[in-house]
Amino acid sequence: MTTERTALPLPALLARRADEMPDTVAYVYLRNGEEIGEQITYARLHADVRARAGALAGLAGERRGAVLMYPNGLEFIRAWLACTAAGLQGAPVQVPTRLHAARRVRTIADDARTTLVLTTREVRDQVLADFAGIPELDGLEIVATDELPAPAAGTELPVPELSDVALLQYTSGSTGTPKGVMVTHANFWANAWETDRLWPMADDGSVVSWLPFFHDMGLLLGIVLPLWAGRPSYLMGPEAFIRRPGRWLEAVSRFGGTHSSGPNFAYDLCVRSDSVRGPIDLSRWRMAANGAEPVREHTMAEFIGKYAPSGLDSRALSPSYGLAEHTLKVTGSPPDAEPKPLVLDARALGRGRVVTVAERRDPSVVTSTVMSVGRTVGDTRVRIVDPHTREETAPDEVGEIWVSGPCVTAGYFGRAEESERTFRARIAGAEADGPYLRTGDMGFVHGGELFITGRLKDLIVVKGRNHYPQDLEATVEGSHPLLRPASAAAFPVDDGTRESVVVVVEGDSRVGRYSSARQVTDAVREALRHHHRIEVADVVLIRRGNLPKTTSGKVRRRPCREQYLAGTLKRLTVSADRELTGADGAFTKT
Repeated sequence: MTTERTALPLPALLARRADEMPDTVAYVYLRNGEEIGEQITYARLHADVRARAGALAGLAGERRGAVLMYPNGLEFIRAWLACTAAGLQGAPVQVPTRLHAARRVRTIADDARTTLVLTTREVRDQVLADFAGIPELDGLEIVATDELPAPAAGTELPVPELSDVALLQYTSGSTGTPKGVMVTHANFWANAWETDRLWPMADDGSVVSWLPFFHDMGLLLGIVLPLWAGRPSYLMGPEAFIRRPGRWLEAVSRFGGTHSSGPNFAYDLCVRSDSVRGPIDLSRWRMAANGAEPVREHTMAEFIGKYAPSGLDSRALSPSYGLAEHTLKVTGSPPDAEPKPLVLDARALGRGRVVTVAERRDPSVVTSTVMSVGRTVGDTRVRIVDPHTREETAPDEVGEIWVSGPCVTAGYFGRAEESERTFRARIAGAEADGPYLRTGDMGFVHGGELFITGRLKDLIVVKGRNHYPQDLEATVEGSHPLLRPASAAAFPVDDGTRESVVVVVEGDSRVGRYSSARQVTDAVREALRHHHRIEVADVVLIRRGNLPKTTSGKVRRRPCREQYLAGTLKRLTVSADRELTGADGAFTKT
């Protein structure tokens, strides 16, 4: 297992693995999340990567980038590593199944300044059939890497440097146009090293992952970390997990997974789902990172309570924080620590101050519970800075989270001015320190641990008090038994005289069957009034599945607000005969 600090580019790291452990299985793909399908050794993977890299080097010509349009599977791993060996900047995207996703492929190709799209033969044929004739595909060369011919004899590959860009990781676009984060080989090495230092793989380590490869969490934890550590990785497609969440836990049990992670909604699905088939053993699971979206205390507690009888150690649950601009991980809870909630005075928090509330608290005090997302390790440093004055805040004050260290990526591709503002910030009065990455996330440090309160751009200010939308959304989702987690969006609207709050929440056919739309919206209003002392301007109940979200499942508040202001949201109403309809009559429950 690699433990030394001598960094290597990804192709050189793969070559080392092929030399030192050629017959060791590197990656295993689970068909339907259950059956062992394709698997590959380091020696075979190295040979396949070299062959594809040689073919791509000749095919790419003057193009320096390639869009990677793959489902989860071993061909993505071959193709991406081949791009790194051929000197191409790979940009992963989700395989499109709808028109807007096909348009996103073109948007990213244009931003990456390439016309080369790599995929499998099966996906290529399907995409060309599904989107035949759309202008967004014009001019794109869609190439199946599982059909590439052998490279020409004598093809020479470049020798990548640690400073070379190994990946263009496009942001999810929850707050704007997707931007390509330039992740270098050195960044990947540093983040894998820090991840292993926080959550050691050790000689018995193994990874189980269903996370999509086009997302930074799935790519680093499912592909890079196992390669870095020389430990096996058992992979499945995200659709297999979504269709039956129990497959994830069954795979962790079956293959002795020690490292397996997901966003909060994944743990919540496992709490609400009873899809596990047969007894499972989770006793080897020692790193269950929870990141990529707000970590909910109740989800952690309920997940531990449900699966502790299956051997799950409560200390394995690790709330964590990361972002693409930092390769991935910034902080995490170590494996010997329990998930740690902090109960705060919500009014003080709204004024940017951290005031803890005793366990036996006055019921008249409005509180907010925030989960610790752990500490930094290695050379990563976190500072809390006033986003307006750029001065470091006092202890227990909320500010913007700034990060420095070797995992901070090289910037946004083709966006020099924005990269300068975001990646090379300096703290006022300490200009010699840094530079720092401005994360855009708000939070504070308490007891040496980081706590996230929300996004700077999403902050809602009402009557001089700050409100974080995810806190309001959590209250909304718990206000009525027919509402689900991750089903609400809260955002401000300004009528020219004052700023007020609008909430959009998804309902489904159960609303028409067991309750009324008015009862649900009244419950939402009362919960927000009671817990946050907010009188919302509007509560919009929409059909389930219509809430705008990113490819990783995050609520897209800005597009939701735009649809609200444009009047294009389809409200659910319940007519006198209890028939569930959209406000424009566009659909009816059957």
